[in-house]
Amino acid sequence: MGRSQETFGKKDNEKKRAKKKTEKEERKVERQANAKAGAPLEEMFAYVDENGNITATPPDPTKKRIIKDEDIRISIAKQEDREPEDTLRTGSVTFFNTSKGYGFIRDSQTQESIFVHANGLSGATIGENDKVTFEVEMGPKGPNAVRVKLASATPPPAAAAPAPAE
Repeated sequence: MGRSQETFGKKDNEKKRAKKKTEKEERKVERQANAKAGAPLEEMFAYVDENGNITATPPDPTKKRIIKDEDIRISIAKQEDREPEDTLRTGSVTFFNTSKGYGFIRDSQTQESIFVHANGLSGATIGENDKVTFEVEMGPKGPNAVRVKLASATPPPAAAAPAPAE
């Protein structure tokens, strides 16, 4: 039996591999020749200037700023003097999909659209255009309406119509 013949493509691929190998060896030799053996330590330093940019020159000591330890804040400042907001909000249901159990409520004060899930309903069934009261809690994807209840259908006493006279 005769030896299998190499095709033109196989010979071409072999030549490419050999060429890559020689080029890689040449680059290695060039890197070794250009390497600065025993370069001074100062040449390897990088500095940060007063604007936060990396530079090869040392910073100017006259532009040095002294920062007090008390001025450095690692955490968020406490907001002690802030009065608590009214947690109970009112709004109207703009969309609610009962089969999937979610929807959106438009806040009457901020006009913000807030997500509501069936788990956030307090046993109430809501539909579109219903007036509701709710509280807002932050969820993983943004604000969520919780403890949602239908707003009372009776108007407040001050807004009630006068009783008809007999």
